[in-house]
Amino acid sequence: MIKVLINDGLEKNAVEELKKFDIEIINEHFEGEELENKIKEVNAIIVRSATKVRKDLIDKAKETGNLKLIVRGGVGVDNIDVDYAIKKGIEVKNTPAASSDSVAELALGQMFVLARFINQANLTMKNGQWNKKKYTGIELTGKKIGIIGMGRIGRALGKRCYALGMKVGYFDSLGKIDGLLDYEALTLDELLKTSDFISIHIPSTEVLIGRNEIEKMKDGVFIVNTARGTVIDSEALLDALDSGKIGGAALDVFVNEPKPDERLVNHEKISPTPHIGASTKEAQERIGDEIVSIVKECFNLEYKEAVL
Repeated sequence: MIKVLINDGLEKNAVEELKKFDIEIINEHFEGEELENKIKEVNAIIVRSATKVRKDLIDKAKETGNLKLIVRGGVGVDNIDVDYAIKKGIEVKNTPAASSDSVAELALGQMFVLARFINQANLTMKNGQWNKKKYTGIELTGKKIGIIGMGRIGRALGKRCYALGMKVGYFDSLGKIDGLLDYEALTLDELLKTSDFISIHIPSTEVLIGRNEIEKMKDGVFIVNTARGTVIDSEALLDALDSGKIGGAALDVFVNEPKPDERLVNHEKISPTPHIGASTKEAQERIGDEIVSIVKECFNLEYKEAVL
């Protein structure tokens, strides 16, 4: 019988759907040595961002040769050694389309937060302060959003920003993308120099925004990062916020999750969230549906016969 380990949880309806197949479901979180032992038993493992499937864990799985599929519920697969797994004959899948709208909506929401000082005004009011004159913000309408990475999420954000009357520019590693007639294709330097807001949506874990890039930006620019914590140099960001070069930043991702740098979390000009880009009911349902389809197709599963 096929065994499937759901190590980081899965939407309830998706779990129930998987149970309709003639397979064994293990819906429990394992770590360390326990996970190393358990992965030898299963044919598929479903993870989110919490579980790291690195070479050593893959090697443990190959001791028995049972593991055939690794599924990442979400977009990024940087917590999985993908090439090594494939080399060892293990298929790796993710769910890239399921959370695009949710992440885009969080990014847009954070743009409003930064533009109108919503996070700061909320906190100071709870501390008994009435700082009406201090929080004079700006409107998004007429401003320029620079989107770095024009994949599914970037396009979903661009669509929403354009509907608000914003000017939409983008930089993508593929260059100019056909069909995006209302948006301006830019070099990275052009985007940095001309954008009022910058939102990052790339899978890379390399530093993209450092001191040199920040220096090219407009004074008072706002930055939103829902991609990877490593794409922005934290020290450079903090210095730019303190100097006023950057007007504010919204961070949903951090270098050391779930224990990020407290200076980032507590900085007055940063609006932090705990990696909740895909944390909507709708996105979780879509992720679950995609995972069920992936598992079903990989193992050619059929529903159990109804018991009369």
